[in-house]
Amino acid sequence: MKQILSLLATLLLLQSCMPEAQNKSLTYQNIIIISDLSDRIEPKINGSIPNLQYPPKDISEILKILEFFKNECVKPGEKIGDKSCISFSTFSNESVACIDIDKIKDLGAKQQFINSTGKYLDNGLEYEIANFKQKVQNAYDSIRNKGLDLISITIDKIENKPLIKKNTILTNGIDTTFINFDNHIYIFTDGYLEYKGKSLNKQFYFGNLEIEKIRKYCKDNNVDTETALNNNISLCLPPVKNDKNQLINLHILETHERDKDTKLQTYKNPKDLRDNEILEAVWRKWAKESGLKRFEWKKY
Repeated sequence: MKQILSLLATLLLLQSCMPEAQNKSLTYQNIIIISDLSDRIEPKINGSIPNLQYPPKDISEILKILEFFKNECVKPGEKIGDKSCISFSTFSNESVACIDIDKIKDLGAKQQFINSTGKYLDNGLEYEIANFKQKVQNAYDSIRNKGLDLISITIDKIENKPLIKKNTILTNGIDTTFINFDNHIYIFTDGYLEYKGKSLNKQFYFGNLEIEKIRKYCKDNNVDTETALNNNISLCLPPVKNDKNQLINLHILETHERDKDTKLQTYKNPKDLRDNEILEAVWRKWAKESGLKRFEWKKY
């Protein structure tokens, strides 16, 4: 009995001497930018219609995101051990540019890269950011993609490409660190989902005809767009479930409204039935039913 009591006392003593577990949670950003590059880089659409998106406003928005990545995520000179990532691609390319801080595992080398010092004096973060900007510009200058099935390609990139970063747990037996990633996909598009081959597969096709169907349903039944989509599933995009979707914040950034006269600042259709409003509602419902974490529609 004395031996048992002595053993228990020893265990209690050892436990009291052990350091208290220190658990912490760290969150990093994974920013994915994809541009459709359809009619976004031509001064005239079909050689005759002035393109109101030219020169491209996309690039200035992409540079804002890049500055956010540098100054708010990585924070050179302030932050230690960042793991954030930013990438840019078009819908026809897997990758055009990428800066992934997490690829550098050694902390000393990582900080030299972030601060552009030591062996990374001339090829660190500052160099990579300048290179990133140039690659984006080159893509907008040279790549022309028309009639792409944007949602199908987006789904494929999410499911089959190493874009989405998952949360991980690090432990040394006592302390635990929870590594979390906020995955943000920014899609630069005009919002219309028109592509070649609709006659073969119209699953995710959503253009003028589909918009008009919703507009007519709303007028005929005296309801708003959200109600129309809830009442009639045939007006909606089919949702696509994926385990990764719950990790994704989807941002649709678009620049064009076909039913708006920018010179007169007038709309062809009444408020709540305009192209942009219908497209936003359709995208938002699809994102929600597909299980995405968050959805943003930005007109700029």
